Amino acid sequence: MANSINTNGGALVALQTLNATNKALETTQNRVNTGLKVSSAKDNGAIFAIATSQRAEMGAQDAVRQSLQRGQSIVDVALAAGDTVTSALKELKGLAVAIQDDAGDGATGFSENGKKLVADFEAVVKEIHSALNGAKFDGVNLFDAIAAGTAGVSVTTNTSGGKFFLKGDATGSAAVAATSAGLVFGGASAAGVWTTAAADSAKKTAYTAANVDTAINSFASTLADLGTKSKSLDRQATFVGKLQDSLETGIGNLVDADLAKESARLTALQTKQQLGVQALSIANSSSSILLSLFR
Repeated sequence: MANSINTNGGALVALQTLNATNKALETTQNRVNTGLKVSSAKDNGAIFAIATSQRAEMGAQDAVRQSLQRGQSIVDVALAAGDTVTSALKELKGLAVAIQDDAGDGATGFSENGKKLVADFEAVVKEIHSALNGAKFDGVNLFDAIAAGTAGVSVTTNTSGGKFFLKGDATGSAAVAATSAGLVFGGASAAGVWTTAAADSAKKTAYTAANVDTAINSFASTLADLGTKSKSLDRQATFVGKLQDSLETGIGNLVDADLAKESARLTALQTKQQLGVQALSIANSSSSILLSLFR
């Protein structure tokens, strides 16, 4: 190539090299600053799109986890009330036996001692219905009846809209009757308030050990079902947590930068940048050598 002061080929090459080094250095510095090798779509469009989609999935899984936790709370409150009812039913069994053993006085149907036993029995039943009525969380009570054709109580189990029914099903065809219905003992229950039967003869027939046994067995089955659902919700919540961890790890594999490698690259590029500046300086000074030819 001819020696010229108009065109400096060496300087052009040195400048191109320096520009490439500066661009690579900028990329590396961005990775070090953000900790990401793909922080925007211009870094890698396909990977960025995948990561964005999976981040959205992770956010949706948060909502699923919250729904499952809500379901757990609803069931746990029902189980807590169930413990109270179970203890009360055990007490009722003894009272029922004592009531049936009462000979009565012939006029009112119960002796003075029998009336006290009946009063105790009725007080305990009222406590049972009060506990069942108070077993609410977020406005949901699993001991309430579900009207025919009304969807049951459910929680969301996945981002596709899957449901886990705490009670009943989507159409209400498997609706669970109010548990309190088996605990009325000849009386009536409305809005959590239990009303006794009017006649002593009806009470004598209703306040029996056999009826209490029936209530205990029925309620135990209800609690067993709730206990099974509580375990199922716990397993599903654990799965969602593991799924979120896996998604986070997968996203990291796609977009996270290897900072140890980037640190080494940063040092190398900084050195290369300094050498590029030096090479450009040398190339720029080459044209001044031509002056010596005219002395």
